[in-house]
Amino acid sequence: MLKAYYQEDFIEAGCDEAGRGCLAGPVFAAAVILKRDFHHPLLNDSKQLCETDRYLLREMIQTEALAYAVAYVDHEEIDRINILNASFLAMHRALDLLQTRPGYVLIDGNRFKKYQELPHACIVKGDGKFFSIAAASILAKTYRDDYMNNLALQHPEYGWCSNKGYPTIKHRNAILQHGMSPYHRKSFRVTDPQLSLTL
Repeated sequence: MLKAYYQEDFIEAGCDEAGRGCLAGPVFAAAVILKRDFHHPLLNDSKQLCETDRYLLREMIQTEALAYAVAYVDHEEIDRINILNASFLAMHRALDLLQTRPGYVLIDGNRFKKYQELPHACIVKGDGKFFSIAAASILAKTYRDDYMNNLALQHPEYGWCSNKGYPTIKHRNAILQHGMSPYHRKSFRVTDPQLSLTL
């Protein structure tokens, strides 16, 4: 069962990102502050949920959260500063946008660049352990999916409506056939040496 909070002394914001492993598009991040007694039986790591449940939970989170914010770093900035720094920056931007300032930050994963002077804890697989991180994972994932669905209207040849920019074989094959779009991350290796064996 997920926990409502990590520590008892400060208002806590959970943070997570989506799109770090993609070949195209931005990396999104969200920050969410929930009530201390928050509980929802369906809320979990976004990767464990079907699309319908993610969008239903997004509406619930946006209604019931004390504060939430979503931000992103685009593909060009990712190429300039690398994806790890871009992930940190997207989370910092989301924290900047919160209407309520937290006193403590929970981060999904094992690394983070300190945000201002706020204490933080990195929680490996935190989106399956704490409600606030799970909520952030859902917002980051659904907002990024919406963004990629819109890009897919401009570039249907890459199948972004289904792969959302992740390196599926179909996506890689589309890059080999059509070349890179303006939204691909040029610093990423988009062709896999193993892929040529399956073509």
